[in-house]
Amino acid sequence: MFQSSFSQEEEKTERTKKTQDTDSLTQKMEGEGVTFEEVTKKENINPLAPSKAAFYSAILPGLGQIYNKRYWKAPIVWGALGTSIYVYSFNNTEYRRARNAFKRRLAGFTDDEFSREDGTPIISDEALQEAQESSQRDRDLALVISIALYALNIIDANVDSHLKQYNVSDDLAVDFNPYIEINPFTNKPNYGMAMVIKF
Repeated sequence: MFQSSFSQEEEKTERTKKTQDTDSLTQKMEGEGVTFEEVTKKENINPLAPSKAAFYSAILPGLGQIYNKRYWKAPIVWGALGTSIYVYSFNNTEYRRARNAFKRRLAGFTDDEFSREDGTPIISDEALQEAQESSQRDRDLALVISIALYALNIIDANVDSHLKQYNVSDDLAVDFNPYIEINPFTNKPNYGMAMVIKF
């Protein structure tokens, strides 16, 4: 007799403790046809990982992708930045060649690389000026693209590190199930849909 009354009291205290542990939103929504199931398995999240990946990518492009263990992205970053830097360098060289020759022509010299040995021009002054402007425009565009690719490399490392920590396990779910409840006043069933949330 003493043993059974002790176990009943223990069950009552367990129920009240369990009710106190659940929040008011859960208690209110359970009566409305919403079921909450708590999943206790949690992975550790490193809040500094995204900033560390972005820092590594800012120091050396591609290093943030390696830090995130996305090794296949590093050669893409290096190839994109290398190509844009090469295009910038090539257009800068062509711009300087055309500019130096054009400046020498304006000064009255005819011994530039775009003239024959006897001093007759192979390329006209107008063509040199057009080549200079075209190379300058292409060089500036390549510089803007290089800066954009560098920034994109940093953003990619940061976002990828954030998404790596995003929980996409099967334990996360929202499901709709049929719901039936007996109305205590009319003793008739209430039908509906219950939303089941697992997190």
